[in-house]
Amino acid sequence: MDNGGTVMAVPGKDFAVIAADTRMSGGGYNIMSRNVSKLQQFGSACVLGTGGMQADREAMYKYLDARRVIYEQQHESKLSCPAFAQLLSTTLYGRRFFPYYCFSLLAGLDEEGKGVVYGYDAVGSYERIEGAATGSGQSLATPLFDNQIAFRTQEKNKRDLTLEETIDIIKT
Repeated sequence: MDNGGTVMAVPGKDFAVIAADTRMSGGGYNIMSRNVSKLQQFGSACVLGTGGMQADREAMYKYLDARRVIYEQQHESKLSCPAFAQLLSTTLYGRRFFPYYCFSLLAGLDEEGKGVVYGYDAVGSYERIEGAATGSGQSLATPLFDNQIAFRTQEKNKRDLTLEETIDIIKT
């Protein structure tokens, strides 16, 4: 069952912003809760946002957190955001024949301190992107992203947004 949800993420020069709604639907117009987070922080490096089936999302978050803890204990260092991006990819690929019914965006900082966003499909294919939206509200959020953040429809106004500007745009 698709429990809905929209996630949007935007990288900046030295920040990354990720936001998600908190509504969980029961398919169609049935609202089951207005207080379900779709975001999970993994260490200090990154935040994962996932729309789709709530049960699969929670199972995936639990598994990924356990793998993160094991990594940090074995290597005696924190898991970087690019390393976590690869971990998520291999986890999703390992479930490709019975995939998690969820679509994810990962936001954080890379090793150089620059904002980074990774987009995923259900079977683990991923890429570093300049920001995106996923989930049931993707068709509504993508034009906002294209116009106000990536400036695809107004090239002459293209500039680097500040953290405050980015947060204000995503809140709208």
